Amino acid sequence: MPRQPFKLVIFDFDGTLVDSQFNIHKNMIEAFTVNGLSEPTLEDVRRIVGLKLEYAVAEMLPRDASWELACKVSDSYRESFVEARQKPCFEEPVFDGVREMLQRLDQPETLLAIATGKNLRGLKKSLDHHGFQDHFVTLKTADDGPSKPHPEILYQAMAENGVDPKDTVMIGDTTYDIEMARAAGVSAVGVSWGYHETQALFDAGAHIVVNSCEELPERFVDLVQ
Repeated sequence: MPRQPFKLVIFDFDGTLVDSQFNIHKNMIEAFTVNGLSEPTLEDVRRIVGLKLEYAVAEMLPRDASWELACKVSDSYRESFVEARQKPCFEEPVFDGVREMLQRLDQPETLLAIATGKNLRGLKKSLDHHGFQDHFVTLKTADDGPSKPHPEILYQAMAENGVDPKDTVMIGDTTYDIEMARAAGVSAVGVSWGYHETQALFDAGAHIVVNSCEELPERFVDLVQ
């Protein structure tokens, strides 16, 4: 495989590496209904995946809802998700080609990282579940800073690995990922198989949008020409 132009490749998780929308939706429904609220639709959930949980919930609540209610619903969601993960029927499909893509990118000269709106506990469980834990040198989560699209967790990932923005690329499926990447001054790659539309990714500032895992890492060269 040709030498990659980036030293640090950072991935979003939900919607980019795994298809978690249906689990998130199911547990959001439970969290909302147990608090006497109307069920969010799948489209409501797809719109907010990637944000820090409390901010995501707040986006789906009525405009006059309090922050305290957002936190209460978020706690209910966490409880529901922990219970769901322990059931034998729990599924969190990996998108086609992700395993092969990670194996191709995981080379001595390339560092892989994750920047996600999940908390660290949930992310580690998912990585262990899929056997991905050894691919990533850095995990940046909702525990480490402000919600996307604030660039803080990307700044931390670069600082921890001694890598400059010009040598870093962020890959994600939502406008929050793209806006975060642009704010941090790194290359922004959108994926079309996730939860936000391709045009929305371009409108948010994506340098390129790829349609399959096979296109990465070959398309990286388009970012440095």
